Amino acid sequence: MKAIYVNRYGGLDALEYGDLPDPVAGPGEVVVDIHAASVNAADVKVREGATKNTSTPRADTFPCILGRDFSGVVAAAGADADLAVGTDVFGVLAPGRDAAYAEKVAEKAAILAPKPASLSHVEAAAIALTGLTAIVSIEETIKLQRGERILIQGGAGGVASYAIQLAKHIGAHVITTASAANHAYVKSLGADEVIDYNAVDFTKALSGLDAVFETVGGDVAARSFAVLRPGGRAAFIGSGPSAPVSPRADVTAMRPNVGRTRAHLQRIVALHEAGIVRLPEIRVFSLPEAREAQRISESRHFRGKLVLKVR
Repeated sequence: MKAIYVNRYGGLDALEYGDLPDPVAGPGEVVVDIHAASVNAADVKVREGATKNTSTPRADTFPCILGRDFSGVVAAAGADADLAVGTDVFGVLAPGRDAAYAEKVAEKAAILAPKPASLSHVEAAAIALTGLTAIVSIEETIKLQRGERILIQGGAGGVASYAIQLAKHIGAHVITTASAANHAYVKSLGADEVIDYNAVDFTKALSGLDAVFETVGGDVAARSFAVLRPGGRAAFIGSGPSAPVSPRADVTAMRPNVGRTRAHLQRIVALHEAGIVRLPEIRVFSLPEAREAQRISESRHFRGKLVLKVR
C-alpha cells in the first residue's frame, strides 16, 4: 500500500511517500480501505518526536505512518469483528497509534462507527477527531451548563470551531479568540463575543468566567487561568499530555481523556444530522501532498480542517 511515513524524527523533509506492507486484521479488528484522512496538529508533534517520551509513545519503531482519524470502507474482517466487509466506516485510531496517512489501516472494530450517507468520506474524516475531542472536553470534562460563560481559545481551529457550536447548543455564552480575518467565521458558528488576539489582551478584557477551553498552548494556556472566577474550571488540549499546573488554588485545570468509543462517534453523527454542528471549512490534498498539508498545519494560520483524499 502507499503511505506517508517517517524513518526519523525531523522537519517536513522527514516525510516520505512510498510503499509499505498491507496491514492484516487480527481478532476483533477490521482492515479499512482508507478514502480520506484528517491532518491534525498532533501529527506534526509525532513527526518531530515530541511524543516519544509520553505515556503513549508513538514512532518508537520506524517506519511510522502518521495520522489518527480517517474514513473508508471495510475491506477485511477478523474473527469476532462486528463490522461487515463493504461497510462505510469512520473513526479515530486507538490512543498511542498513528497510521491513517495510508491506503489501508487495521483497527479494532468496536471503536469505529458506520459512516452515514449524509457525510462524504472527506467530511467524516474532517470531524472525527475534532468532534470526539470537543465532545469529551465540553460535555464530559468541563461539563458546561446552560447560562455559563466560556472562553474558547483559537476559535477558527478545527476542535475549537466544533466546540463553539456545541457550547452554544448547550446554552452557554460563548467567547472566543481569533484573528480579525476570522471574526465573521467564528460568529457564524455561534460565538457571542470575539476577541482579536493580535490587538487585545484577553486577560484584560475578560474576568469572572465559568470555564475556559484552551486549544492553543504556550503562554496562552498559562494566562488563561486569570480570566476564571473562583471555582472555575479549564480544559487544556494544546499543552501536551497533561494540563498545566494551576497557579490558583481556587480553579481546576484538566486534561480531557479523549478515549475512543463507537458511542462518541455516533454522537458526532447525531449532532451533525440534527443540524446542531455544521461541517468546518475543509481544504483537500492528495496523499502525496501531505508535506504541504503539514506545512500549513504547523503554521497554525488557517481555519477549518485539512484533509488528505487518499482514494
